[in-house]
Amino acid sequence: MGVLSVIRHSLRPGTAVVLLALSGCAGSSLNQSGGEQPTATAVKIGLLVPLSGVYAPLGEDMRNGFQFYLDQHSGKLGGRTVEIVAADEGEGPQTGVPAAQKLVTQDQATAVVGVVNSATALGLRNFFHESKKLLLIANAGADAITGAQKSDYVWRTSFSNGKVAAALGPAVAKEADGGVYLIAADYAAGKEMIAGFRKTFEAAGGKVAGEKYTPFGKTQDFQPFLSAIRGSGAKAVYSFYAGAEAVSFVKQYRQFGLADNTPLYGTGFLTEGGVLDAQGEAAVGVKTSLHYSTELDTPRNKEFVAAFRKAYNEAPTVYAVQAYDAAAVLDKALANAPGGTGDELVKALGGVGPVDSPRGQWSFDANHDPQQTYYLREVKSSGEAVVNAVAGQLSAAQ
Repeated sequence: MGVLSVIRHSLRPGTAVVLLALSGCAGSSLNQSGGEQPTATAVKIGLLVPLSGVYAPLGEDMRNGFQFYLDQHSGKLGGRTVEIVAADEGEGPQTGVPAAQKLVTQDQATAVVGVVNSATALGLRNFFHESKKLLLIANAGADAITGAQKSDYVWRTSFSNGKVAAALGPAVAKEADGGVYLIAADYAAGKEMIAGFRKTFEAAGGKVAGEKYTPFGKTQDFQPFLSAIRGSGAKAVYSFYAGAEAVSFVKQYRQFGLADNTPLYGTGFLTEGGVLDAQGEAAVGVKTSLHYSTELDTPRNKEFVAAFRKAYNEAPTVYAVQAYDAAAVLDKALANAPGGTGDELVKALGGVGPVDSPRGQWSFDANHDPQQTYYLREVKSSGEAVVNAVAGQLSAAQ
């Protein structure tokens, strides 16, 4: 593994810029003000991920995933030595937008990769569109990013909220023996996840037993909502939660006695990464849809998981894979963009073709979103741990 040299400069509370250079890579340099300039063969990539705040664990996963690809490819993308300039997205657009703008205007990044928060991504759309610079989103799932507010200069290697939720609808309609209760956090992502699920669920003949949105980031006691679920007579529940809320909801769902008789479904963020570790046995039996699991039984994924564990002493998450794949498509694009301009990169991305990923082969669709396989996952005990076992493939939502 390459050794990273790190220089951190505090800009303001909650925001930092980190310049990362692969040691031992010829031509790589820290382009600080008044410092040495990068060689002609180097390319500077801005990495915008949360380095502080509640989303910092996701940011660490994404940074590791991107770095892991570089370490596997001698620190180069498109045959050019890479200099990473990392900036702290923080918890939303108030920190993420100015940090991204600095990466482009002051640090002169050829492209920017990352972004966890959908509000940050939407807040950056016009800036990148007008600057004609490439923004390659490796997480934020707002539907509008590749829908109503699509831009030639904004691409995504992760998912859109509606699609990852819609993939699960027909399966739940088939499995649920009666009405299904819908519950999610009350913010844009929660509403898009419910809408995407409901559309395909009802189209497949499913019936909704009730629908509720809980205060986002403020709900710790889910008992009143769980009582409403029980009172509705629902035969199953579809939910969208992530982070600490996902941990609390799943644990309390089990403690309230619903788990044994009322199957719980959700999009994969309900039981992903550190969230699943915190939920432990309480999550056993929960079924989710997502485009990745460490348990995918393919040679490509098995090799990837083993190598990632060796490098970081932990299993990869979907967030790491999305950033790993961002590096992979940049590798292909930069090889066909000698000038590194936004227009060259956009044209090159349109021609990258199928991506050989740990998640399975995928490619960009006409809206710059991944056209990919979604998997039905079920949490099962595996020795001393719990894992998202792959129960089958789901039809990709269009």
